[in-house]
Amino acid sequence: MDAFFAAVEQRDNPQLRGKPVVVGGDPGGRGVVATCSYEARRFGIHSAMSCARAYRLCPQAIFVRPRFAAYREVSLQIRGIFQQYTDLVEPLSLDEAFLDVSENKPGIQSATWIARQIREKIAQTTKLTASAGVSYNKFLAKIASDIHKPDGLTVITPQQAEGFIAELPVRRFHGVGRVTEQRMSRLGIHTGAELRQRTLEELQKYFGKAGRYYYDIARGIDLRPVVPNRVRKSIGKETTLREDIADPGQLLTILGDLTEKVAALLQARQTSGLTLTLKVKYADFQTVTRSVTCDEPIEHAEEMLQLAEELLGKTEAGERAVRLLGITISGLTTEVSAEGPLQLELPFGGR
Repeated sequence: MDAFFAAVEQRDNPQLRGKPVVVGGDPGGRGVVATCSYEARRFGIHSAMSCARAYRLCPQAIFVRPRFAAYREVSLQIRGIFQQYTDLVEPLSLDEAFLDVSENKPGIQSATWIARQIREKIAQTTKLTASAGVSYNKFLAKIASDIHKPDGLTVITPQQAEGFIAELPVRRFHGVGRVTEQRMSRLGIHTGAELRQRTLEELQKYFGKAGRYYYDIARGIDLRPVVPNRVRKSIGKETTLREDIADPGQLLTILGDLTEKVAALLQARQTSGLTLTLKVKYADFQTVTRSVTCDEPIEHAEEMLQLAEELLGKTEAGERAVRLLGITISGLTTEVSAEGPLQLELPFGGR
């Protein structure tokens, strides 16, 4: 979906249409941007940015609090449209999913036609726009979906893949963040073609386990299947920061946004959990986790943030710059799938 949260707000409130809308916290407080409209993005505003900075970039922006129940309702409408075509639907979030339409319910032989139909039905049903990427694996489909946003459709055929990847800047590769891009740049790797020239041994030497992933995707190889009906053993959110941050106050602001999102996910799936885990990835890519298990179920953002702040104090965040933060709740009190709660007596699959 295109600028999903902001698009829902503009749809439901005509006075917001055509204006820079920021969905997030109070610009005078510690809130961060969950998402923003395309009008706001022209001012340099992006997700995970502090709302205070977003306000400085665009004082005329309209700040609205997230309405996760409304977004969840639209997400279920969209999921219903997907299910008209295939049961092989793997949700990534409320507004994004992989679909395997190799075999589909209408018997349509063109994945491109299916993507067009789905986008048309989404527009008719929700009055919102969606962008689609069509290709023969997840990696390429994901990249294709971002190329012609908003309201775009991009197809990468097997015959086009090699040339497409060769010209693609490595910063566009899913899984290559700003720091990895800089490391690759120092090695003379700026495009897919230059990445493809490196041996597996070289990439593993410089990037560890991720080296195999970079080696494969440079050749258009991604064998991951679309996996529907996944049972969740945990529910969480994480965000890779646009800039490495060492200021504890900013880190807490971001954690506050993450806990709000996790709390909304728990509420939507009618569950809670006993263990909270904080994930911190430092600027040098070292990752640490800190966990706490409580006697009573954790479900509210306020208690999550309090626990997360205590766990953050047990890391080197602040002394060392941080590039990623994550919050996860596990030890769930109800078995839930990607679709929602499952009764415990029913059989279920795995992620």
